[in-house]
Amino acid sequence: MALPIMAPPDISTNSAPVQLIYAGGTFGSYGRPLAPLAADEFLPALQTLLSEQAQASNLPVISWLDNALIKDSSQLTPADFVHFYKLLLQAYAQGSRRFILITGTDTLSYLGAFLSEAFAGSDICIVVTGSMRPLLDSEVLQSYQVDQSSDAWDNLTESLRVASAGVSGVKISFGGESWPAQTVQKIHSHDFMAFTGHSRAAYPANSYIKIFADIRRQHWLDDQSLVAKDIEDRAPKAAVHALYCLPNDTSILTKQLQALIDTPPCGIILLGFGAGNVPYSPDLAEALQAAYSQGHMVICASQCPFGGVSDSYVAGSWQYDYYVIAGGRLTIAAIYARLLWLLLRYDSPARRRQRWSYDINQTSTTIKKR
Repeated sequence: MALPIMAPPDISTNSAPVQLIYAGGTFGSYGRPLAPLAADEFLPALQTLLSEQAQASNLPVISWLDNALIKDSSQLTPADFVHFYKLLLQAYAQGSRRFILITGTDTLSYLGAFLSEAFAGSDICIVVTGSMRPLLDSEVLQSYQVDQSSDAWDNLTESLRVASAGVSGVKISFGGESWPAQTVQKIHSHDFMAFTGHSRAAYPANSYIKIFADIRRQHWLDDQSLVAKDIEDRAPKAAVHALYCLPNDTSILTKQLQALIDTPPCGIILLGFGAGNVPYSPDLAEALQAAYSQGHMVICASQCPFGGVSDSYVAGSWQYDYYVIAGGRLTIAAIYARLLWLLLRYDSPARRRQRWSYDINQTSTTIKKR
């Protein structure tokens, strides 16, 4: 049995510093051509800039959380996601409550949604941000200066304001707005308004605790401690696949699915047309049945950025007779994050499906109440 993670006495979120984690990405790139600065070079420069602006911008007190994993976000893997989960969990267990994670924009929404799943039921406050242009001006090579035409400084200072409020949950802050992480998706490849989201968030956002008694927090930490080693061990083998419906003969999609059936149980996102419509064939139906029998979780999502899926069309409803799970209004990033967390957190396909059903019921209940 794993040793419990002991939580110290609670501390005021208003007086405690905001812990800042730098994980790479465009935000910390510099030079000609642009390349990410090493942490030991970038963080002192950032710390100096923040110190100079702290009083003028009314920024909260900041401390730094050491992070050895700095890489382009397009290279992040499930094991890397678990790294940030462990890093944040340890700091949370030691009494920190408010965090900012700076990462690259390619997988920013995926990482944010994953952390939202992983810390569900706690009172942690995590703000994930990044930028579309580097913080430092590469036209000035003699010293580190903020690029006034970049979105990085504004994104960081807004994230600090969001984190200083200490509201429980995982949020993504970008372009002057912030949203629950599970609702966010990247919608533009280079515009400063690269992300969007919404506030009608259900589970896991509705699971976060505003006022957490010490004994409840300790129980939450004990639960995490019991599975932390299993989560770390499963991460290198965890896999979530995406199958994209195209106007092809159905045999192509069938062959793609059949190629996954004999692999270890994994997550499969089936990206349907419109409201989740998927071309039918007896062979594809048989492959979906076989995937379920082998312990795979197939989730249907829409290729459309908004609206989600429904079973209102025969062209889409047939798949649910073969154990496909409707992704509802979840984004692709949120579906990926939930599948990955279930693969890491639970040891059997039955428990994973049971937990997904519980989460979806929580989502449906919240939407109906609103």
